[in-house]
Amino acid sequence: MHSVESLEKELARLRCRPRAEAATPVLGEFMVDVAGEPAPYVDRVRAVLSAAVALGATSEFEDQDLPVESIPGWFIAVSSGPGGNPPEFSRNGRDLYVSYTGWVPWDIQDWLYRFAPEEESRGWEWWDATLVGLSRVRVWVDCWGESFFGCEELRWLLCTAGAVHVDGPAVRDVEDWVAETKDGPADAT
Repeated sequence: MHSVESLEKELARLRCRPRAEAATPVLGEFMVDVAGEPAPYVDRVRAVLSAAVALGATSEFEDQDLPVESIPGWFIAVSSGPGGNPPEFSRNGRDLYVSYTGWVPWDIQDWLYRFAPEEESRGWEWWDATLVGLSRVRVWVDCWGESFFGCEELRWLLCTAGAVHVDGPAVRDVEDWVAETKDGPADAT
C-alpha cells in the first residue's frame, strides 16, 4: 500500500491542504473533540505525523531503533512506558486510548515502524484536518475506500495529542470534505 513516493505525497499533504481534484472518491473520517483550542491540537498531530512520515520515506527499517530527534518530546514521553513524564493533555489521552481499546499503550519504536514503506498494517494515509467547532476537529484520511482499515497507530496519536473523545473511522464521500474546506471554518494550515 505504501511506497517512498506515496509517503512523500502524504508528507506534502501534511504541510499543505491538498487540492480537491487530487482527492479520491471517499475518505475516512475521525471526529475528535479536544481539550482546549483545536488549532494547537492539529499542529501537534501534524508535527508528529510529519516526522514519522519523513522517517518512513528516508530511513532504513532493519530491526534497529529509529532516530527520534525529530519526534516532539511530548509524544516520545507518552510512548515511552511508565518512565515517561508526558504533559497532562497527553497523559489524559493515553488513558482515553486505553479506555477505548484496553491495550497497553504504544512504544515509540513500535509506533514508528508502522510508517515503514513495506508495512501493511497501516491502512490509511493523512489527507487533511478541518476545524468544525470551538473544540472539534475532523481528521480526514485516505483509506482507499475501505470502511474497515488498520488505524490504531492513528487513534493513539489522536488520543495522546489532546483528545477527550474520538469517533471513527467512518467513510465519507469526498464531497463532504470539499464542502467543509470551502464553506466551513478554515483549518490550522
